[in-house]
Amino acid sequence: MARGEKPGPCRLCGRLRELTLHHFIPRTVHSNKWFKKNFTRQAMTSSGADLCDDCHDFLYRKWEPKELGRRLNSLEKLRAEEEVAKFVAWVRKKRT
Repeated sequence: MARGEKPGPCRLCGRLRELTLHHFIPRTVHSNKWFKKNFTRQAMTSSGADLCDDCHDFLYRKWEPKELGRRLNSLEKLRAEEEVAKFVAWVRKKRT
């Protein structure tokens, strides 16, 4: 298992996989002025969810880090997003 990964259920798709932490405010935008103004350092570094590689990769293929941090910055917002719901329904059917 790679550093930072742990086994368990993905917080989006629910499949048992090795998980990594998805920061709701992506680390690449922590130094951006807008994020510094609107979020504390603590909020940026501590809020996140354990996701499988498939779900984590999907988020970064579909949205830029700034949009993830500004608009999809909680598990509830991610789950409510139509594109995420479609992907989750599809990936749950995947065998591997």
